[in-house]
Amino acid sequence: MALPESAPRAVEATAPPQPARPLTPVDHAWLRMDRPTNLMMINGVLGIDGTPDRARLREVVEQRILVLPRFRQRIVRRGGRPFWEDDPEFDLGNHLHWMKLSAPGGDAELGELVSSLVSEPLDPRRPLWSFHLIEGHLGGTVLYARVHHCIGDGVGLMFVLLSLVDLVADPHAGDVQNPFTSMLRERSPALLEEACQVAEQVMPEGMRLLMASAEAFASTSGWLKALASVAALGRLVAILPDPKTVYRGPLQVPKRVAWTDPVAVEDVKQIGKALGGTINDVLLTAVSGAMGRYLEKRGDRRHARLNFRAAMPVNLRAIDKMADMGNEFGLVFLSLPVGIRDPVERLEVLRKRAYALRKSGEPLVVYWLLKMMGILPRWFHSLIVAVFGAKATAVMTNMPGPKQQLYLAGRPIHDLFFWVPQSGTVGLGFAICSYNGRIRVGVGTDAGLVPDPEKIVEEFHAEIDEMRRRAEGSSGS
Repeated sequence: MALPESAPRAVEATAPPQPARPLTPVDHAWLRMDRPTNLMMINGVLGIDGTPDRARLREVVEQRILVLPRFRQRIVRRGGRPFWEDDPEFDLGNHLHWMKLSAPGGDAELGELVSSLVSEPLDPRRPLWSFHLIEGHLGGTVLYARVHHCIGDGVGLMFVLLSLVDLVADPHAGDVQNPFTSMLRERSPALLEEACQVAEQVMPEGMRLLMASAEAFASTSGWLKALASVAALGRLVAILPDPKTVYRGPLQVPKRVAWTDPVAVEDVKQIGKALGGTINDVLLTAVSGAMGRYLEKRGDRRHARLNFRAAMPVNLRAIDKMADMGNEFGLVFLSLPVGIRDPVERLEVLRKRAYALRKSGEPLVVYWLLKMMGILPRWFHSLIVAVFGAKATAVMTNMPGPKQQLYLAGRPIHDLFFWVPQSGTVGLGFAICSYNGRIRVGVGTDAGLVPDPEKIVEEFHAEIDEMRRRAEGSSGS
């Protein structure tokens, strides 16, 4: 990514100007990972009932997104170092786009459009984000967002989402204030505490997951962290590259996206209760089974001992920094038993493997490596990306989202799902997201490796149906 040199030009801004600040080493590492064949963008969709008023939507974005410096700042280099700097020619029109979906306006047309946009880089001369309002999707509208990973991780961007939307249909009735907007605008401890309390009500599962992972590492003593990290580093270095399958190979620029039909959270919970696993265990089991089924349909060998790994984010952000921008997470490399055909057996194996990684030092090791990748020369960065890219076939993330109906510019939001970026030579990503009692999985692929991710989606639903049948049989026995 070519970055502009700093050019001091003064223009009037609608938000207080910010001093130029260097990127953190971890954010710089994610910026460096950008390649034409693997763009480091988090892509998400909000499905909206009807069509929002354009003027009102623009006002919402101005008041709730542009108060965040990162969304008004571009990246420039000074003396070879990257800095966040206010864009002297910032224009919201360069970031907020209006589009009309081609007829008949279904999921197939939306998938084609998003696949083309996912493959396009953001303009490095401007702040690294864009919103596309796509009208005409199934009688409603889609807000499709692209945000570069160097701006923030999933935790920070979830707070940005909660700031953008409303918890009630008319926020002006009764003078209802969005606590996330207030907190992001003023950054006081009292407002952060209020926002976190509301977040625990709006997305309790998500907050429990984020807080548990961060507190687990914060509560571990220094020498235990060091010991666990040394062991984890040894394990990461020692593990062999993933086996060659249709999911691995030279990457191309074009990408493909697909997403599952909604699955009820309560259904997945009941499956897990009957088969002895969590919601996450059930979903990982279904995704692993879907990948195995797809391999067989493509004529790839699937034997009982076939395993490959998924790189999975683990939050390391403390509760008092939940709303900060930037990246504060590590990764674990979970071995997926894709060769096991029986879903109950596969779930039990996955459950044990996930439990073993829960308290490992892998997230801290990866986080420290990311810091080093952002500081040391590019050859070291490229070496680490190549080494660890060979040890994973997919990126997989799970973000439990809001459990209630949200609104954007006065219009109800009926859907929320996203796609996770992949780095290095990884060409497959799964993003699990829940919203308002339903779960969707966004599947992103390299078009040269997997040109038909909708086939993986079909196999995912076949796996869920099979586990539901097994759960019902278990309950009835």
